[in-house]
Amino acid sequence: MKVILLKDVKGLGKAGQVANASDGYARNFLFPKKLAMEATDSNMKVLEKKRAEIEAQRAMDKAVAEELKAKIEAADPVLIESKAGEGGRLFGAVTAKDIADAFFKEYKIELDKKKIVLDTPLKQVGPAEVELKLYQGISAKLKVKIEAK
Repeated sequence: MKVILLKDVKGLGKAGQVANASDGYARNFLFPKKLAMEATDSNMKVLEKKRAEIEAQRAMDKAVAEELKAKIEAADPVLIESKAGEGGRLFGAVTAKDIADAFFKEYKIELDKKKIVLDTPLKQVGPAEVELKLYQGISAKLKVKIEAK
């Protein structure tokens, strides 16, 4: 079944695209959650009118991501205090939520914890660098400094 995506759907496509989905997936998941609509002739005409609006929104989102990247990379390292034992090993680990909260506390800029990429948990006192995926093709490096309490 051909569907018009109303929002980005992982594994299927971006908002505004026409995609092929199985009938069951479309009727039981995409349509009830308002993620897509059936690709009929009348809906295709509506899509053509909305396409410029969707492209403008994407351009604005990309500009916001570029601005946020500049702010993040120009910022001083974010200070996170955590309990540590001998040798600078932390009790527990610094999570993406901890990093987002500390950044908000220092700079009053809210980061989505889902966009913070931690390959391995931060379990050592000292400086670290964390990647943030802000937008498609735009990522920033955030400096984090972990200190013992």
